[in-house]
Amino acid sequence: MLLQEKLHTRRLLLASQSPRRRELLTGSGLPYELAPKYACDERYPADMPAEEVPLYLSRLKSDAYPEPLAPKDILLTADTVVVADGRVLGKPRDAEDAVRMLGTLSGHRHTVVTGVTLRDTHGMHTFGARSEVWFRPLTDEEIAYYVATYRPLDKAGSYGVQEWIGYVAIERIDGSFYNVMGLPIQKVYTELDKFLDR
Repeated sequence: MLLQEKLHTRRLLLASQSPRRRELLTGSGLPYELAPKYACDERYPADMPAEEVPLYLSRLKSDAYPEPLAPKDILLTADTVVVADGRVLGKPRDAEDAVRMLGTLSGHRHTVVTGVTLRDTHGMHTFGARSEVWFRPLTDEEIAYYVATYRPLDKAGSYGVQEWIGYVAIERIDGSFYNVMGLPIQKVYTELDKFLDR
């Protein structure tokens, strides 16, 4: 049975304000509803290994969801981080911070890690995906143009792979392109299928 059919009697709730995640879920053909916006204090332990941070934060977002889940509900939460030199690059504070982050990524390889949590009234399942991304060296002018034109202040690592910078700067990706975009949709599809069958 197709996953879409298995979800016919369930309600998949996407707890994310990211337009990229909405686009990816829509493209996968899975029926879903947007969960209401809610607050979550996205702090994590300072000594936590960088690649564990998005899994921790996706669980934190799931736990912070303020509404009790109905028996048919499945809540999907996610968090994506860019890891460069063992450090987490989250969303930039401002344009100056975005320029600094892109300067760090320029000419180097970095890792994009997404944590995803599925939760219903019977339990919770968290999984992750990682992709390696290589940027060619960027000029200061290119970085300034991208930040001024695309305003990537809502994006981990200060860039969107689906935007101009992805076309002109990314030399190679090892792993899921869609993970770099914000949701490893193929893995979400297969893990959700298993989650429903458990």
